[in-house]
Amino acid sequence: MTIFSISARKKIHLISGAVLGTFILCHFFNHSLGLISIDAMESGRRTFNLLWHSIPGTTLLYGALLLHFTMALDSLYRRQTLRMPAREALKIVFGLSLPFVLMAHVVATRVEPIFSGIEATYPDILRSLWSSSIGTTRQTAALLLAWSHGCLGAWFWMRGRAWFPRYEILLYTIALLVPIFALLGFVNGARSLERVYAEHGGYGDTAYTSQKPRVDPALMEDIRLALYAGFGGLIAGTFALRALPTRGRIRVRYPDGRVAAVSLGFSVLEASRAAGIPHVSMCGGRGRCSTCRVRVIQGLEGQPAAETAERATLTRIGAPDNVRLACQFRPVHSVTVVPILDTDSLGIKKQFAQQDGEGRERRIAVLFCDLRDFTRIAEHKLPFDTVFLLNRYFEMVGEAVESSGGVIDKFIGDGALAIFGLKAPFQEACLQSLAAAVRLSKGIQALNQTFHGELEQPLRLAIGLHAGPAIVGEMGYGRATSLTAVGDTINTASRLEGLAKEHDAELAVSVELVRRAGLDLEGNMRLDIGLRGRQAKLETWILGSATQLSEVLPAPS
Repeated sequence: MTIFSISARKKIHLISGAVLGTFILCHFFNHSLGLISIDAMESGRRTFNLLWHSIPGTTLLYGALLLHFTMALDSLYRRQTLRMPAREALKIVFGLSLPFVLMAHVVATRVEPIFSGIEATYPDILRSLWSSSIGTTRQTAALLLAWSHGCLGAWFWMRGRAWFPRYEILLYTIALLVPIFALLGFVNGARSLERVYAEHGGYGDTAYTSQKPRVDPALMEDIRLALYAGFGGLIAGTFALRALPTRGRIRVRYPDGRVAAVSLGFSVLEASRAAGIPHVSMCGGRGRCSTCRVRVIQGLEGQPAAETAERATLTRIGAPDNVRLACQFRPVHSVTVVPILDTDSLGIKKQFAQQDGEGRERRIAVLFCDLRDFTRIAEHKLPFDTVFLLNRYFEMVGEAVESSGGVIDKFIGDGALAIFGLKAPFQEACLQSLAAAVRLSKGIQALNQTFHGELEQPLRLAIGLHAGPAIVGEMGYGRATSLTAVGDTINTASRLEGLAKEHDAELAVSVELVRRAGLDLEGNMRLDIGLRGRQAKLETWILGSATQLSEVLPAPS
């Protein structure tokens, strides 16, 4: 049984991190005063200590440190897999390393003064650190590790915020300059004491140290070792608890046939990473964005409901009931999911590209769809509302195509191109494309109901379907390279989509595709159309609504 909810743990981690970040920023600013003089550093230290060395300040600082470290270990323990992006791993490694690089400095500046009764001043600290290369290196490493850990944590929190792009360059500049000025101030302050050092015979002068009350070095070393052992033991204990066997196994299935078999308690995102399956997650799995969201197509019943943070994110993007955040959704029994924002969400395009990336001719079914008069609709809506509506539309198209067994090739403006048959027989591909057209028609009706009252006129689709040979392979340049299809079949499907608009219909499908699917659409409008570059006419069925196909399509198995 957990003491805190997921949302509460995140808030504690965030607030304690903000306190520690504020302390580090103040400390760095104090260091940077060394660019002015050692007296400026000392004046800054006294002001600095009014807050952080007071009883409330000390309680706040060390309370935040304890909470932040505890929440970090708790998060590490709860993390079901250690596979993660490099940036997340660096943040964790930097955070766990901090106690060990800071311990000597903390003992010298906070523990030793308690025994000696004399507070360490900046000349004392600089003389101690600058007297050996080990001290200088350790201090520099501590500065860089602390700042890097804080910056990574802040970046993971900020990058999903709407305002972040406006201040991104400014924030990166601050993140770069603050440690540079702190290190320069540290070096300049130490060098400004060279004349004092010379008067006393050099660094680490015994004349200086004799002025201080003696503190047993063995006692200070014992305290340092005890603190090292304490923090090391906590970290080692966390990894030991992770290694204990867990009870219960579940399977997370993906539509391309891959399966992640994991223990109970894994999130879907952790399951993907454990199985080596690429999964988009911009916020690092903290539920602060929606990029990792998945569509649960089987096994949603009986799963735990979304908690507050996940529910708020899903509500903000208007996600349907079968969409969950992969980083927050921890299934209690096996599920089948489709990562929505993964460009290869079915794995089919990627797998096919690896085998046939050089291009080959295949018989496929092609679907083109486009929103009619959307430009006119968008003229009366705010840009954000337009983007929101388009994203809902694209999500609906993706769900219709993927649920039917196809793959989205690309989105073109407010239109989409989908391919069927990359792994299915030709006849099945034709049936899949017709089933997708039905789902698209029902999906656009559902969107119109959802946005009823916000639209001056309902959304309408134009769909073109054709089947035949096409060249499928990797095409493009650089990062714009992707698996796609070209050929007369693609051009014909695009022409049929335009024909549907011309006849104020929702669907124009070639007779060839319907025949290959083993269906008959007698009783509907049939046209023989001429296409540029082709002598023969193309026989085409025109349907006012694609849902009419439901009458002839076989029931799903």
